[in-house]
Amino acid sequence: MFRFVSQYLNFLKPVPGAALVFDAWLRIATLFTHPEVSRYIDHIESEVCGWHNIRVSIHKYGGLQFNYASRQLGHIHGNGLLDMLFTREIKQQLMTVDERIKHHHVFKNNGWISFYIETEADAAYVIELFKMAYEGCRNKENAKPYAASPLVSNPSFFPPFHLQTW
Repeated sequence: MFRFVSQYLNFLKPVPGAALVFDAWLRIATLFTHPEVSRYIDHIESEVCGWHNIRVSIHKYGGLQFNYASRQLGHIHGNGLLDMLFTREIKQQLMTVDERIKHHHVFKNNGWISFYIETEADAAYVIELFKMAYEGCRNKENAKPYAASPLVSNPSFFPPFHLQTW
């Protein structure tokens, strides 16, 4: 359903509130059809909101948007779809080690990724992705080189790999 709407009803984006209403409908539908996904989204929100300088807002196309200072780290749509921005190099590395990470459903040729949250392990993985983006923003703000990500040092998520500088 989400793919159909984002592909074929994209012309409705300019209609004020249309995307927000659609995403709210997705969240309600998810609550009834996959209540565990709604719980995972709530858990991710409470975890990430506990980090210094993180704010949550409504994304312009629906969902929860997580911001570090004034920069968006990523957003989660009502159906459990995470969209997150990395550098193209990091995106490529993530896609290489985990086939569940896909090109963004709209923006294919940049650093945006899409990932569906379906299990408790996926929710933990998403928190690690947010940590990675968060540390990248903090290091960029402090003009420090990007350090190894928690994803790199935790083999339970996927095999270690070397990350490029953020």
